[in-house]
Amino acid sequence: MKKQLLAMSMALLVLLSMTAMAATGRYDQQIQQAVSHKLHDAKHLQSVSSSVEDGIITLTGTVGLYEDKLDAAKKVKKLANVTGVRNDITVAGETLPDAQLQKKLSKQLAYDRVGYYDNAFNYVAVDVKDGVVTLTGDTVYDVPKDMALDIVARTLGVKDVVNEVKILPVSNFDDSIRMRTARAIYRDSILGRYASDPADPIRIVVDNGHVTLYGTVENTMDKNIAGIRASSVPGSFSVENKLTVN
Repeated sequence: MKKQLLAMSMALLVLLSMTAMAATGRYDQQIQQAVSHKLHDAKHLQSVSSSVEDGIITLTGTVGLYEDKLDAAKKVKKLANVTGVRNDITVAGETLPDAQLQKKLSKQLAYDRVGYYDNAFNYVAVDVKDGVVTLTGDTVYDVPKDMALDIVARTLGVKDVVNEVKILPVSNFDDSIRMRTARAIYRDSILGRYASDPADPIRIVVDNGHVTLYGTVENTMDKNIAGIRASSVPGSFSVENKLTVN
């Protein structure tokens, strides 16, 4: 009796699965037509092709910028009855040496948040290998992270992006430590000069009370003083000095 019930249950599951697949697949032709129209209307996506199976769109072909690859998926993923998008588009634009591309992106990202209050409290690092850009670091909220990705996506030579930047938790406690650490560092008579170049400040990352210093300073003494000033701020649980000496 138990074997019969089990067999009937399995048969029912198979039937339901086949019915669901059939229901999804019946829209494939309709989706394909809508995708073709979307791609045809975009001049920068003329070399992109698509196929649809069970409501899942697969995009292939080539584009000139990584931004265009993202845009192609964005245009089609909200079409009616679409259940997913596989983005297999190749970025076939200009190719740059990794070192040159990394230097270019690092400079662009350094100037990105100049003038904003959070500039010294974000840290985004860039690594490039075979045109694939990996972003790491921490930002106070989502906008700096999104802007960093936008800058990279619009840059010639970028073939793909791995975005591992973390958004720090919202915390009044951490905000207080950020401001007090910044005052301790930039009001120092020796370290104050690092505030004169807002594109290359001593960056103060605070995560649940733990402080990490990033950036480049002129000598070992400046690095040590920055660590001492940060450690003098009450309330922080730890200070890690990752400043590099130029």
